Amino acid sequence: MQEKLATIREEALERLSRAASAEEINEIRLDFLGKKGRLTEVLKAMREVPAEDRPRVGEWVNDTRKAIEDKLEAVQRAVAEKALAARLAAETIDVTMPARADALGHAHPNTMALEELERVFVGLGYEVVEGPEVEYDYYNFEALNIPAGHPARDEQDTFFITDKILLRSQTSPVQVRTMEKTKPPIRILAPGRVFRSDDVDATHSPCFNQVEGLVIDKHITFADLKGTLAQFAREMFGPETKVKFRPHHFQFTEPSAEMDVSCFKCGGKGCRMCKGSGWIEILGCGMVHPRVLTMSGIDPEEYSGFAFGIGLERITLLKYEIDDMRLLYENDIRFLKQF
Repeated sequence: MQEKLATIREEALERLSRAASAEEINEIRLDFLGKKGRLTEVLKAMREVPAEDRPRVGEWVNDTRKAIEDKLEAVQRAVAEKALAARLAAETIDVTMPARADALGHAHPNTMALEELERVFVGLGYEVVEGPEVEYDYYNFEALNIPAGHPARDEQDTFFITDKILLRSQTSPVQVRTMEKTKPPIRILAPGRVFRSDDVDATHSPCFNQVEGLVIDKHITFADLKGTLAQFAREMFGPETKVKFRPHHFQFTEPSAEMDVSCFKCGGKGCRMCKGSGWIEILGCGMVHPRVLTMSGIDPEEYSGFAFGIGLERITLLKYEIDDMRLLYENDIRFLKQF
């Protein structure tokens, strides 16, 4: 029995001296000290040892167990320290090396154009306001002099949620909500997303951005409208920019007009950007219809005003010479990095 225990001890210590991982150490522990281990098998055979010899054999077994456990603990500690040292070496940070530069993004072309546009009008005394994208039919149409059944509704291909609720097709409802709550004078700029059932192509999208302006005060005339928009064009596209107004029709303004700016690429001589005409259509505008003022609780006999609507994507495409609106929304890093 003593020779058998000595063999077990020597074999266990020899295997532990070669162990290089926690998994190997655990495997050795189970082989020698586990419930089915070799030392446990010796203990089970104690019943066959004469009673007078059992104390001496038990002492041999305990000495063998202690020797194995002491060696096992020492090897475990050494392996753990080695693993920790290796991990610390791998994770060491050289603080003298240059830091890795963060990849910073920048404003989207639409955002840059909007910020510049807002800067112009805020400088003229306008306040930037916002409104809900899910809107009532009343604010999107009726309060803008477009009653139910009017053909102007068909031109906008609106997304209806219910008979009375829709995705706004313009930011003009923000103007109505402001007129209802605010006593003139009013000078506001209303930017935001709008939705129309358009097919996606180089110049159309079912979701795009509009910026609408509204001025209400006493003695406001079309001359004020022209002067304001001429100043906006010069600030936005350069001091030499000229403007031209063409008669048009919008249901919520009377009279109405569309405004062109002289091509800032060719100076009005004619080029690919202006399609040879020397002019570029930029926005729609007009004097606020008296009926719209009345429905919003403003006396048209005392107050008058003008409104204008600008497609933000049109400004962005023109200002940065982009020929396809879809590029603004495809999130292609190669395109966005150019700005």
